[in-house]
Amino acid sequence: MTETGSPSSVPSRNLLRKGWRSVRAASGRQLVVSGMLLVMALIVARFSWYLPVTADTERTLFDMRSYVTAPRTGQDQRIGIVAYTDQTLISARKRSPLDRGLLSRALRNLDKMGAKAIGIDILFDQPQDEDDELVATLRAMKTPTYIGYAEWSTNKNDIQYEQQAYLQHFMERLKGSNAHPASVRLSNAYGATREWPEIVPDLPPVFARAMLVNGDEQAVHQFEGYTGSIRYALPASDGTPLFLTLPIDTFAIPLEDPEMAGLIGSQIAGRYVLIGGDIIDTDQVTTTLTTYDNKTVPGIRVHAAMIAQMLDGARLSPVHWWQRWAVALLVVVTAALTSLIEARIWKAVPLFIVQIALFAGVPFYLQHAGVDTYGTPAAGWMLGWILAYIAVAAAVRASGAVERRFAQDALGKYLPQDIAQEIIDNPERLSLSGSKRELFILFSDLEGFTKLSHQLEPEVVARLLNEYLDQLSAVVLEHGGIIDKYVGDAVVAFWGAPISRPDDGRKAALAAYAMWQAGEDFRKSVDPSLPPIGRTRVGQHFGEAVVGNFGGERRIQYTALGDAMNTAARLESANKALGTSVIASSEFAERSGLDWWRPLGRVVLRGRASPVDIMEPAPDFPGDDRRMLVRALAQAEIDRPAGIAAIEEIAGRYPDDTALANLVHRMHNLGENDAYVLG
Repeated sequence: MTETGSPSSVPSRNLLRKGWRSVRAASGRQLVVSGMLLVMALIVARFSWYLPVTADTERTLFDMRSYVTAPRTGQDQRIGIVAYTDQTLISARKRSPLDRGLLSRALRNLDKMGAKAIGIDILFDQPQDEDDELVATLRAMKTPTYIGYAEWSTNKNDIQYEQQAYLQHFMERLKGSNAHPASVRLSNAYGATREWPEIVPDLPPVFARAMLVNGDEQAVHQFEGYTGSIRYALPASDGTPLFLTLPIDTFAIPLEDPEMAGLIGSQIAGRYVLIGGDIIDTDQVTTTLTTYDNKTVPGIRVHAAMIAQMLDGARLSPVHWWQRWAVALLVVVTAALTSLIEARIWKAVPLFIVQIALFAGVPFYLQHAGVDTYGTPAAGWMLGWILAYIAVAAAVRASGAVERRFAQDALGKYLPQDIAQEIIDNPERLSLSGSKRELFILFSDLEGFTKLSHQLEPEVVARLLNEYLDQLSAVVLEHGGIIDKYVGDAVVAFWGAPISRPDDGRKAALAAYAMWQAGEDFRKSVDPSLPPIGRTRVGQHFGEAVVGNFGGERRIQYTALGDAMNTAARLESANKALGTSVIASSEFAERSGLDWWRPLGRVVLRGRASPVDIMEPAPDFPGDDRRMLVRALAQAEIDRPAGIAAIEEIAGRYPDDTALANLVHRMHNLGENDAYVLG
C-alpha cells in the first residue's frame, strides 16, 4: 500500500463525497433513526423557546444578552418619579389603600410645576373618605394626567370584579377633565417582565403610550403596535439612579417659600412624572436584569423604562418567523455537512468550535445591533447542531463499522488492539518506509518440532502448529507486543514501535515468561499417544533496529531489521547450550523494571565476536541467593577462583538447577574477555 494523501491535501468536496457514500451504505434502520434525529434537531433549533427541556435555558440566555447589551446611562432628565415610600406609609400611619388625601395635596403642587404629563400608577378600586377631594383635584388638573386602570379580564391578579366596578365608577366621575385612564397592565410571561404587554382592544394604552400622546407624537407613532422586548438600561459606573425619585411627602406640604418651590419645581418641569409606590415587598417586578443584578424593581420603574425606550426611539427590530426557520435549517444542514467531512480530529475541532461559537454568538450580536432576540433560539441552535451532527455521523460511522471491525480483527491477529486502531485511524502509517527505533525484541522456538513434523501426518502437524502459535500469539498481543512474523514454529515479536510506551520493557519481559508457561501447558495438553513435544525457548534483547513497512506496492510487511534482531535470535538458540528456557541480554533486563533476574555470566554467542551478559527470569529464586550470585560473578572478575567457589556454593544448594550447573561449568572454561564461547 502507498500513501494517497492526507486529509489536508484532499479537496473538501472529495471528503464530503466519501462521507455521503458512507451514509448511503448505512442500513435502512440506521437511516430511519438518523432521519428522526434530524427532524428532532430541526424542531429543537426552531422551537427551543417552547420546549420544556430548553425553554428555561433560552430565557436565561436572553436575560444574559439583555444584561450584557443593556446601555449604561446617567440619570434620565426626561422622567421623574414621585413615590410613596415605606417612610411615607409610616408617617401617614396608613398602608393600604395608599393615602389619597396625601396624593391630592401633592397633585395640586405638581400641577403648577410644568410637567409634560403625570401618570398615577395607583388603582382607585375601592372607596376612601378622600375620594371627593381627589376627584375634584383631578378635574382641576391643567397638566395631562393619566390614572391607572385595569380590568378583571386582563389583570386577574390585580383586581376583582367588584373592584373593577368601583374603578369604572371613579373614572366616570373624571369624564370631561384632563385626567384619562392608562393601563397598568404588564407582561409577566414565564415569571419576568421582558416584553411590552399585548395590545388588547378596548383597553386603554399603557402609561408609556398614553403619557407621550401630547408630548411626543413621533415616538408614539414609531411604537404603534409594538409588543417586543423592553429595553432596560443600567446605571452608569458612578451608581447614579436612572430616574430621579422624590418622596411624595415633598409635594404634599404647602410650598410657601418661593425659593424652595422653585428648586423643587425645577426637578419636575419638562419631565414625564410617574406617581406610584416604591415600597419593599409590594408591587415588585422581576425583569430581564434580575437574574444578573439580583434586583427586582417596583412596577412604576418598568413604566419609566418603557417611556425612556420610546423617547430614545429604541424600537427593537423583530426576527420574523421565516428567518427563524431559515436559520434552523441552516444549523441542521451545516451540522450534517460537517459530520460528512472525514478529517483528523485536531483539524475538525476548530471547525466545530467556530460553528458553535457562531451560532451562540449571533443572538448576542443581534441584540447589540438593536434586534429583538426574544423568542430567537440560542441554546436551540447549539443543541440542534449537536443533534444533527450526531444523526449524520451515526449513519456514517455505522456504515463503516463492519469494514472497520473486519480491518481491526485482521490487524488484531498481529497487532495489539490500540495499535491496530491507530493504524485504522491513520492509514498513512502503512506507507513504505522505515525508521530507526529502539526495540524490545523477542524470539521463541519450539524444541524439536522439525523432527516431530517428520513423524506425523501433515494434517496433524498443521493442527498442532496452529494451536501452538495461536496460544503464543495471544500472549504477545495481550502484553501489547507486535507480532513480526512466524518462521515455522518460531514467533518473532517486538515492543516499541510503531507506538512506544513507558512499560514496553516490562510487558515484553512478562510476555516472554508467559510464552514459556503457555508452551509448557501446550505440551501437557497434547494427546499422549503422539510423540512428546519439546520445550518452548525464548530469547530477548534490547537494541536499535530499522522498523517499518517493507516490500512492494502490492504486498508489504511491517517488520524490523538489524543486528539487534539477530542477537535476539541467537539468544533464543543459546538456551539449549545454557540449560535454560528463557534468557535475555543485560540490556533488555536492565530496562524491564523487574527484579526477578538472576545473572548467568557472559557468553559469546554463535557467530558473534562481542560477549553478551545474559540474565534469566527466576521469580521463585530467593532474593538473598540472587544477590549473592551477583556478588559472586562480580568477584570472579577480580579473583576468579574465589568467585567460582562462591558460585559453586550457591549451585550446591540447588542440585536440580541445570542453569546454575551449566554456569559453574562455563566459569571453569572461560575464553577471551572472561566469556564462554558457545560452539
